[in-house]
Amino acid sequence: MTITVQLFASYAEALGAKSIQVELPEDATVEALMVALSELPGANRLPPKPLVAVNLAYAAPDMILTSGDEVAIIPPVAGG
Repeated sequence: MTITVQLFASYAEALGAKSIQVELPEDATVEALMVALSELPGANRLPPKPLVAVNLAYAAPDMILTSGDEVAIIPPVAGG
């Protein structure tokens, strides 16, 4: 199945794109997606357990993904 991953700020810089397509087996989890992402060049700059949203809702690592899901890897935000 194909999952679209949206990357922001330093995560987009690390992986060299704001959006990437990742192929995963059926019934893969958010955690499996993160493992797949960790194998990409530049992924060593991502934290091991970043904040993740699936289809605009925060997601746990054990959430099962379905084809066409849009996953956002959310960097830490600071402000004042």
